[in-house]
Formats: sequence, C-alpha cells, structure tokens
Amino acid sequence: MSETAVPVTTLASASTSASSLKTRGRGARISLGALQIVLGLFYAFASALPKLIAHPSAAEAFDKLGWGSTGMYLIGALELAGGLALLVPLLSSVAAVALGALMVGAFVVNVTVVHGPYVATPLILILPLALIAWARRDRTTELVRWVRRRV
Repeated sequence: MSETAVPVTTLASASTSASSLKTRGRGARISLGALQIVLGLFYAFASALPKLIAHPSAAEAFDKLGWGSTGMYLIGALELAGGLALLVPLLSSVAAVALGALMVGAFVVNVTVVHGPYVATPLILILPLALIAWARRDRTTELVRWVRRRV
C-alpha cells in the first residue's frame, strides 16, 4: 500500500463529511428561517390582529379577565411587535425570548384564571421560541455590540 493512498481516501471521506455537514447546516438554517417566518406571521395576524381590532372573542376574553380594552390592546401590541421582530435578523433572538416570556404569562393566566381548553397552547409555542432564541443567540451579541457603538 502506498503512502498516497491513505491521505487520498482520508481526504475523500473528509470532503464528503464536510459536504454533508454543510448541506445539513444549510437545511437547518432554512428550516429555522421558515419557522421564524411562520411564527412571526402567526403572532402578527392570528394572535395580535384580533386583539388590535377588538374582535368580539378577544374583547370578551379580556373583559372576563378584568383587563378590559387596555390590556387587550397592550398584549396585542406586544405580540405584533414580537412577531415583526422575529422577522428582523438582528432582533430575532431577543424577540423569541420576549415572546417566550409573554407565553409564560399567558400560561399562568390560562391555568389560574381562564381554565379554558387552550391551556397547552402557550407551552407549545414556547418550544419553537426557545429553539429560535438558542439558535440565534449570536444575533443578541451582535445587537449588544451595535447598541454599544451607538451609545
């Protein structure tokens, strides 16, 4: 066996594994971006919009909580801001953390006050938000650097 046979084989397997890692990384980035878009649109349209236009179902729910229209508009504005921020690369991680905190609050309210059929929904939404926050954590570092340069 010649000395050149081993490195060529090693190089071929290394380039194959590097190629598969690169493809897998690209697929993960695309999937994560698609998840951010879906969640951003969900929060902006399906969650925030009914609150911001005072849809009767949202108004009734907030009246039942005793928060009235002020609480409804505030939560709707926070969800809209978070949903749109998920679509901005520099803000995506911070937005995911903020929306995750909002979902923790929604879960607590659902369990303690509402006792409705959608108690698990905030918990289900926390999982992809946590994934986005973790996977895009480097964006938080970029954001902090950007803010420090501006101050």
